[in-house]
Amino acid sequence: MELPVASDGIQLSAYRPSIPLSAAGGKATPGGYDESGYHQCYGDVGSVASCGSDAHTGYETLDSPPHYDFYANTEVWGRRRRFRPSLYQLHANPEIRCMLNIWGVILYLRLPWITAQAGIGLTWVIILVSSCITGITGLSTSAIATNGKVKGGGTYFLISRSLGPELGGSIGLIFAFANAVAVAMHTVGFAETVADLMRENGAVMVDRTNDIRIIGIITVTCLLGISMAGMAWESKVLFFLVIMVSFASYIVGTIMPASPQKQAKGFFSYKADIFTTNFVPNWRGKEGSFFGMFSIFFPSATGILAGANISGDLKNPTVAIPRGTLMAIFLTTISYIIITATIGSCVVRDASGLLNDTSSPNSSREDCVGLACHYGWDFSECINNNTCTYGMSNYYQMMSMVSAFGPLITAGIFGATLSSALACLVSAPKVFQCLCKDKLYPFIGFFGKGYGKNDEPLRSYLLAYIIAVCFILIAELNTIAPIISNFFLCSYALINFSCFHASITNSPGWRPSFRFYSKWLSLLGAVCCVVIMFLLTWWAALIAFGVVFLLLGYTLYKKPDVNWGSSVQASSYNIALNQCVSLNHVEEHVKNYRPQCLVLTGPPSSRPALVDLVSCFTKSLSLMMCANVTHTSPKQNKYTYIHISNCYVKSFYRGVVATELRSGVNVLLQGAGLGRIKPNVLLMGFKKDWHTDTAEAAHSYIGILHDAFDLQYGVCMLRMREGLDVSRPSQSHGETKVKLLFNHFELKLPEILKVDVIKKIFLCLLKLFAATVSLEVEPQPSTVFQKKQGKKTIDVYWLSDDGGLTLLLPYLLTRRKRWARCKVRVFVGGQTDKKEEKREE
Repeated sequence: MELPVASDGIQLSAYRPSIPLSAAGGKATPGGYDESGYHQCYGDVGSVASCGSDAHTGYETLDSPPHYDFYANTEVWGRRRRFRPSLYQLHANPEIRCMLNIWGVILYLRLPWITAQAGIGLTWVIILVSSCITGITGLSTSAIATNGKVKGGGTYFLISRSLGPELGGSIGLIFAFANAVAVAMHTVGFAETVADLMRENGAVMVDRTNDIRIIGIITVTCLLGISMAGMAWESKVLFFLVIMVSFASYIVGTIMPASPQKQAKGFFSYKADIFTTNFVPNWRGKEGSFFGMFSIFFPSATGILAGANISGDLKNPTVAIPRGTLMAIFLTTISYIIITATIGSCVVRDASGLLNDTSSPNSSREDCVGLACHYGWDFSECINNNTCTYGMSNYYQMMSMVSAFGPLITAGIFGATLSSALACLVSAPKVFQCLCKDKLYPFIGFFGKGYGKNDEPLRSYLLAYIIAVCFILIAELNTIAPIISNFFLCSYALINFSCFHASITNSPGWRPSFRFYSKWLSLLGAVCCVVIMFLLTWWAALIAFGVVFLLLGYTLYKKPDVNWGSSVQASSYNIALNQCVSLNHVEEHVKNYRPQCLVLTGPPSSRPALVDLVSCFTKSLSLMMCANVTHTSPKQNKYTYIHISNCYVKSFYRGVVATELRSGVNVLLQGAGLGRIKPNVLLMGFKKDWHTDTAEAAHSYIGILHDAFDLQYGVCMLRMREGLDVSRPSQSHGETKVKLLFNHFELKLPEILKVDVIKKIFLCLLKLFAATVSLEVEPQPSTVFQKKQGKKTIDVYWLSDDGGLTLLLPYLLTRRKRWARCKVRVFVGGQTDKKEEKREE
């Protein structure tokens, strides 16, 4: 490898990091040794960057030493420190949070009814299928969450930072809406229990439906006050203990002998024939199908993302999130299976609840209908008339009836429903606030404003409250649950797809600490979620995906100014790289020839005519690269790309540093491009000042043409009557206005403003103001190539057979709308008497 020599003239010192003298904390000592700078650079072990050896080489080559506290083991060896966890540490435990979010209203009020409909066998299938989906999603969530810190926003943050704003924004909106609807579902379950208790005690306000609405609205209003006050976490541990006690009361109740009152309602303790009868399905009503029961049960399996939402509060999230999420899924699945098996072994499907419906010894067994006939009860009348009010198929509060102490089940229902509703009411505004702050969609920024030291989204709380109240007015749990199922399945499908997509791109940035996941298992989970969505409620699935694609189209159209390092970007790079490599194995053919242009524009804004002309026949067709040769550092900043994009020009930009124009262009001619995607045509402006410029400049210009021909480039030159260069002189228009403005003020301002220091400060401020105004207000210069040409003629003088480029470029111009009405006229040199012969050729 050759080393650059000083004679090359390339000023690389501009790229070196420089440390100002003030950074050393004092002035240099006379001997050149700065003791304070030494202590500043090396004495502080917590500093991020050291002074290095910049004084000798211009580069920082020394790293700062590591901080001792990051590596020291401060505990005494051989002794284990014991401590008692605090309430906050219990709250930050992912297992408890996930289980509280999973256990909810469906567990207490609908699981016995689902068991009666689907039977014990199919109910186990529903539970296991739901657990498989949530388990796969839990593995994907663990992988994504351990790839980096998960901030506020939960699922939205996971998907958006992995898949990008296109899909992340749409699913964030859907997930926030699903959580708001889940508040209504849990609140309606709570209101159902309260309304049933009131009816049993003879307290009815209006009727059952309106009572549920009134109680639900009052409850969600109280929950709103609790969540806005910031006391949501303090009741988590209490809710968990109440639920555990209610489970214990239920298990004890199934073992206890059945009293006559419970037998009249269908409870006969553990019986083998009851288990056998209830093992097979018995579909009833409009929801009576496998997928109908699945859509009602599935919301009880959601809530697995609670651990990822608090990753910032965990001491070791890479271990706690996977362990907590998967353990919560396992324990809740076991609890659902146990409750299904126990309730299906103890309770018959139909019972009247009347103590007088006992079968007499003289009555015939043949006239008695139902399994209760074997235990001395005759519920034939209500079974034949479909008027039974008790039994698993008719009574939603069956777990409370079976329990050893019914009020404990009621307390468990209150704890499960209120904790889940409270969690959803807190998470929905947080997700929506994160979405609002990203500014992906218009008209929603109003709800993203935070208040207080915790940045609480009070406006988003009110929006979630309004949505919840609207769905509470439905007052029917079996109607609300399927709506939520589709939204959560859509979220889980995209989480699994995010994990698969991030894994398949093989990006170096994808390195999760959690290794027990499979990209193909994540893909299977995503496909299963989509299939189940359409099997449950096809019209709701179409609405969900319609919203996703609508928001996706809007985001692709607007192209928000965000860069999250998503897997979509990594995939785009992989696809582009693979396609570039595959092109190397394809032989060139004249039919596939495309003019790939290297345009010597300098800064693209200084020669817009060149840019506009070339873009006319390369836009969406072939490569265009704007080139700039400078003697100092090339300014490849974002403003160059902004100018190109504002002009709707699809082009690359490349700047090089060289001592002279010809050497710089030679570097571009040989090094520009990648594989087959490299320029083959050089476009440059005509040297208008050749008669006034130096001989060396003219020789350099001619040499560029020779170099291009030697490197097998086609060469095009553009000459215009008014010239090409529209760049400002060294003193810009804004600076001229500033000086005139300052001279005008100098005549009128007091003498104190004429002091040199104040005068310079004032002049700098005016320059800054004028530069800002001119940057925003000054329009881009228009060229003749941006206008419609009408019925004009493009004259082509084909003096020799140059391979057809002279004829190809005018044809490509006529394919654009603004040149479509133009007519191409070709002039060919030759002898007049041989005109017909040449035309035939």
